[in-house]
Amino acid sequence: MIPFILRRVIQSIPTILLSSLLIFFVIQLAPGDFLTPARLNPNISPEQLDMLTRNFGLDRPLWQQYVVWMRNMATGDFGLSFQYQQPVLDIVWPRIVNSLSLVLLYIVLFYLIAIPLGVYGAVRQNSFGDRATGMVLYFLLGFPSFFLSLIVIYIILQVRNSTGLDIPINGMTSDNHDALSWIGKIWDVFKHIIIIALVLAISDAAGLTRVIRGQMLEVMRADYVRTARAKGVTERVAIWKHTFRNAILPIVAGIGGLLPAVISGAGFAEVVFAYPGITPMLLSAINTQDLYVIAGFTMISTLLLIVGNALSDLLLAVVDPRVKVA
Repeated sequence: MIPFILRRVIQSIPTILLSSLLIFFVIQLAPGDFLTPARLNPNISPEQLDMLTRNFGLDRPLWQQYVVWMRNMATGDFGLSFQYQQPVLDIVWPRIVNSLSLVLLYIVLFYLIAIPLGVYGAVRQNSFGDRATGMVLYFLLGFPSFFLSLIVIYIILQVRNSTGLDIPINGMTSDNHDALSWIGKIWDVFKHIIIIALVLAISDAAGLTRVIRGQMLEVMRADYVRTARAKGVTERVAIWKHTFRNAILPIVAGIGGLLPAVISGAGFAEVVFAYPGITPMLLSAINTQDLYVIAGFTMISTLLLIVGNALSDLLLAVVDPRVKVA
């Protein structure tokens, strides 16, 4: 175990260096920089522009900016946001926490929907329930999440107008959130994020459902499953212990992508529902060319992806004893 971890740490060093190079210099390929709108403003004097350029470090060559950024990252400093004039972590962290709450609930709902439906589709192959759920999920899969979010908002507005129910459709909290008890605050946040999480989970469940169904059907035909049934094990044990455990190996192998996904937000659904997550902040940073916010967050995601891949290998060894990590 320890040699495996040490080997992964050593292997991650060139990966991190190459990723940082690509991230930093690809962002610089965009025309202009953060001060481009200021240069087009006739009310800002050249002296003020020169002072801002020096303050932001944009007067240095790109390689010097990169070296300073990497040196600062080694100490946990991901740079200073041009737009907010605050450290990147101070800007990004509250948004990461907001997205974390939403994405964790989405992941739980996603697996609660996809796994039972995938197992049911394999056990009751080509039944009416299998065909019906497959048709509905594939229909929803054809809609982008932001478009499905717009449809859900329209339906909620119609329900609110018809029934008078106060169903939240935007933001993360209500106006009276600060006056609520701690239980009330948790419930208030939950009411706001459950709809977004359900929309994302239902729209994304079709892909994993079909993967689980296909894997289950393949494993159910294996000799060891037939042998287990011949020995008299119950159908429940045959399905969940012998079949499902081996069918989820590809899913476990892909868990490495969950860590960066957890902090990366829920995409354009956050924008549609006006949710204060990471995606609206990143879109604003891209629009204003806030270099260090974009680069800092991308590096955080890269580091989490490396850690997540190592964890997925460890989990794969736990699920499948044939896999060795040492």
